[in-house]
Amino acid sequence: MATAFAPGATHDFALFKNSRLWLDCSTKILADSGYQGIKRWHSNSQTPYKKTKNNPLTPEQKQHNKQLARQRIICENILGDIKRFAILCGPYRNATKRFTLRFNLIAALQNRHL
Repeated sequence: MATAFAPGATHDFALFKNSRLWLDCSTKILADSGYQGIKRWHSNSQTPYKKTKNNPLTPEQKQHNKQLARQRIICENILGDIKRFAILCGPYRNATKRFTLRFNLIAALQNRHL
């Protein structure tokens, strides 16, 4: 399975958990702060540290977050390029049975562009 979709507004992490996607233990996940708790689902994953009102980040934690952001920016730029296609920016008004096919075609075009 290359992609997973859900009707309506669904958080990415909820979609990940519901997809029951099997990932090899050697696969490394570089997630954003919305995926707090992903270590319970996949041990080889990294999320940025979050500061709280009473617990500011240490310099080491800030450095870790910066390093993680440098690795993730490549994927974020690709997602931004895919979002230039209107299929992800608003309501999808075509037949929903073709949505997955069309999205995968757009992703393939983006991969070809790289």
